[in-house]
Amino acid sequence: MGDPHTDRRPIGRRMTPQRADYRRLAQSAEIGTVTRGQLAVLAQNLTCIGLISATESHLLVTLVNTAPAEAFDKSGRPIIFKSNQQLGFEIGRSAGRVSRMLSSLFDAGLITMQDSGNYKRYPVRNGDGAIVDGCGIDMRILIARYRELDQLVRQAKAEKSAASAALRRYRGALRNLRYALATVTRLSDRALVRIEGRVERVVALVGVASRAPSALLRRASALFDWFVERLMQLPLRSESASETENSTCTYAENGIHKQTTNPDPFEESNDNRRSADAEQLHLLEAGSASKRAYETSLERASSQVNGRERQPQAVVALQDLVRAIPALKAYGFALPRSWADLARLVPLMCRLTGISDDARRRAIEQMGEQQAAVAIAVTLQKYDWQEVKSPGGYLRAMTDRAAAGELHLARSIFGLAARNSMEALN
Repeated sequence: MGDPHTDRRPIGRRMTPQRADYRRLAQSAEIGTVTRGQLAVLAQNLTCIGLISATESHLLVTLVNTAPAEAFDKSGRPIIFKSNQQLGFEIGRSAGRVSRMLSSLFDAGLITMQDSGNYKRYPVRNGDGAIVDGCGIDMRILIARYRELDQLVRQAKAEKSAASAALRRYRGALRNLRYALATVTRLSDRALVRIEGRVERVVALVGVASRAPSALLRRASALFDWFVERLMQLPLRSESASETENSTCTYAENGIHKQTTNPDPFEESNDNRRSADAEQLHLLEAGSASKRAYETSLERASSQVNGRERQPQAVVALQDLVRAIPALKAYGFALPRSWADLARLVPLMCRLTGISDDARRRAIEQMGEQQAAVAIAVTLQKYDWQEVKSPGGYLRAMTDRAAAGELHLARSIFGLAARNSMEALN
């Protein structure tokens, strides 16, 4: 049997590597750079970044205010020696609750603690009566981390302000749009129904506005403003500047801009170039589509994705795709200036149409990133025209056709471009 008089209780507070690092950081604090008032304000604001709870913030403010103001001067030592019972009395909590909250503040790096052998808190003074050491609650870590924590608080407040502004802007834009829909009389019923359907899809995509990201709310607000301009039949904004920015070629000949585009922007294909003499198929069926859209690479070997051989597809010029998919602009997407921009829009298009991540991944694995982006854009356009009720199933069917070598995305793009041209003339 063991000695009954042996005290097996561990001496001191539980120590972890993180707490030891906080203690070392507290020793490097430059006392005198931050006042007690600044620390008290910081302690009150730490709840907005979710670092501590409101009760823990109350305890931290009490600790800061307990130390005298001169303790935060250069020659001071901001150490608190109050007992848990006294701190609990001041904040209206039990001593056990205060002990647990002090441990949480220690783990959060807002205080450090040095316990004595009998768990008492007391100062160690020199011959002049100044505190040189002690066992208690050390506030120096809060001084060392003041700039870091204050920056986090300012960032959180700025994000909250931006989110509130975006929410108010979204609600106001939606209210204006619904009022315009109720009062406009110059558009046909079919056009009004189409716009109302698009509005409801955007509202469904946003969901609960108070919980939506501010970036999504701003995009939706800009789209609602565009809808109002269309309902009011305002003239289109000039796009000459954006068309100039889309140019990627720095060479010009006889005043006519000529652009050369790599058909495989997502692959290591420096050897694959478009030929000006490549065969152009079904030229008469293209309508207003650009002749560049039919150019194909000469002697290009079929590429492989995840071990699957992908059949070569006719190259579609990005300008023709943008012209064939007006739904991109209708839903407020930034018009892509490169194939990489279009690839970045794919997740948003899938979310808008309800295409699952699995269907998107399968399309990319089978067709490649560029062709899959084109297929999803075609799906978006047909979904906007209400010709496709299940966009996810439609994309899976296109993926299966691509696997069988029966998918011709170029023809779909040319057909959509010709159809849009006919509707514009009508």
